[in-house]
Amino acid sequence: MSAFKYPHLFEPIVLGNQFFRNRIFNSPTGVAIEPERYSCGYYERKAIGGAASVCIGDACPNENGRARGLQINLWNDAENQKLSDIAHSISRHGAVASIELIDAGNAAYHSASLGAPLYGPVDGISPFGQEIHAMTEEQILEVIEQHARAALYAKQLGFGMVTVHGGHGWLITQFLDPSNNRKDKWGGSMENRARLAVAIADRIHQLCGKGFPVEMRMVGDEVHPGGYHIEEGIAQAKQLDGHVDLIHVSTGSHEVAEVFTVTHPSMFLADGANVKYAAEIKKHVKQSPVATVGALSEPELLEEIIASGKADVVEMARGLIADPDLPKKLLTGREDEVRKCMRCLFCFSTHMQSAIIPCAINPEIGHEYEMHQAPIRQVSKRVLVAGGGMAGMQAALTAGENGHQVILCEKTDRLGGALLCEEQVPFKEKLSQYIALQTRLISRQPNIEVRLNTEVTADLIRDLAPDAVICALGARPVKPKLPGIDSPHVFGAEEIYTHPEKAGKRVVILGGGLVGLELSVWLSSRGHEVTVVEMEPRLNDGGNVLHGLALTGELKKQKVKVSPATRALAVTEEGLLCEYTGAKAEPGFRFGTGIFLPDGESGQVTFPADTIIYAVGQRPLREEASALRFAVPEFYQVGDCVMPKNIYEATHTAHYVAQDLGRR
Repeated sequence: MSAFKYPHLFEPIVLGNQFFRNRIFNSPTGVAIEPERYSCGYYERKAIGGAASVCIGDACPNENGRARGLQINLWNDAENQKLSDIAHSISRHGAVASIELIDAGNAAYHSASLGAPLYGPVDGISPFGQEIHAMTEEQILEVIEQHARAALYAKQLGFGMVTVHGGHGWLITQFLDPSNNRKDKWGGSMENRARLAVAIADRIHQLCGKGFPVEMRMVGDEVHPGGYHIEEGIAQAKQLDGHVDLIHVSTGSHEVAEVFTVTHPSMFLADGANVKYAAEIKKHVKQSPVATVGALSEPELLEEIIASGKADVVEMARGLIADPDLPKKLLTGREDEVRKCMRCLFCFSTHMQSAIIPCAINPEIGHEYEMHQAPIRQVSKRVLVAGGGMAGMQAALTAGENGHQVILCEKTDRLGGALLCEEQVPFKEKLSQYIALQTRLISRQPNIEVRLNTEVTADLIRDLAPDAVICALGARPVKPKLPGIDSPHVFGAEEIYTHPEKAGKRVVILGGGLVGLELSVWLSSRGHEVTVVEMEPRLNDGGNVLHGLALTGELKKQKVKVSPATRALAVTEEGLLCEYTGAKAEPGFRFGTGIFLPDGESGQVTFPADTIIYAVGQRPLREEASALRFAVPEFYQVGDCVMPKNIYEATHTAHYVAQDLGRR
């Protein structure tokens, strides 16, 4: 054991009478259970990868407590077979299947939309103007019983643990919160406010047996000025101590948008940003083990958390989405092959718009079921991949893993493509690690030959005579056609990312998309005075609404000035000459310390600048790709040279094109 690299992380733990094979738990994610084969594949994949526990999220113990329409039904037996199948798909691989019990209380907006009354610890009005009714003691006792019956139902279906959601502003938190000023035994003092949480845990143990583990998620610190802080979290945890089998310490509240990306840490926060709250609570509890969650994917950090006693369990959601095999890779000495979550929030943003959870850097996620069916019979081919960026690297890996002989050509001296320019940016560390991982995996794949400093031409294709070409040439930045754009103090975003020393004190960035906004945050953090100018009335989050939310917070923090609905006219010696379009800036994008456009204003303005940077989009290299199209019969075009989008689109289209090569 002493020679093993992660001995504490892989030390088993027993909660109640339940044995867990290591300290890596998959925290709950709310995936719809329809279609069943998708949900089984999604959860089973994490059990196959070695997690000790896999938790199904968003199950409701009663029909009046639903915040969303897709929550799992635990109040009757309508979903018996589906839930039983999911539990079995997890447990047959040696993991413990768990299910999250969640009652939204006064935030049960879906149930309210169907006519149910909103209830909570005290009377009030919801953010949508609905009346909230204080629960009677009879209703409180019924909620306790509903949680216990739901837990027993889950146990009978094959689940080995339940996770009671007592955090993030849902019903149990509403009772725990200091604002619960009820005059009976369910409010006021700390002991009274914790009575509901304690009673639910105790009643579950009565019905399911003392050995059936109850995990309870709580909030150690609400991390916003109007919320409670760690001292209150410690007091709550001391009440739970000994009543629950695992205290799962999270942060934040679903009702406060700006802390969403702290509860689910964005790329702007440090690895393990919320561990400190669990570590502080761990010092004050005596009987119940403690779990921590949030921004966890670095193997050494996971081991250190357990070894140092900061927590007894590390919980991961996005970390095991990005790489379900993380536990198995650490166990077998392949930690340098772990796909580390970039915390780009693409998975969560997409899930908010659909029932599926994808991953920007793992093309398997969202397609686990079909990717683990019988392998497709393929004919081995000689494949030339043109371009070593995101799409080209994934295409080469997938083709090589499927037995094709691959030549990967990149015209520069490094694999990684255009995103290599961001490797100095601290909050893009995980992106750099992903590029390094892909490069490393390619070097270890015996079916792939890499040729750097090699531009693919039609003549090269004819000389190499491949059976197929996958063209992943990428895109190049658009240079706006403005008077003065060729001035020596004007640069493209890529050049400044690579050479930030070229930027002067006062910077104006033309373009309010992700490239420009992220660059503005970085430059501002380095001491520059930054203004972002965007012609549209709103900034562009690229469809990733939660990353946009995180960016909003960083723009405020870094005091970036933003001027939407502003058209650039010319570059001058003084700065960037613009005119206001008069459009109304849309809500949510009037942030920063100085917005220069009052709604409806028109006229011209010059934004003073020592340096002007353009970040107005990418031009796909379609013509360059077309020049190669007829040099080989089988030609595929993938990634940004089709349409510049994002890492998810690049990796997924490349993977599936390569997966389809040589089908019989």
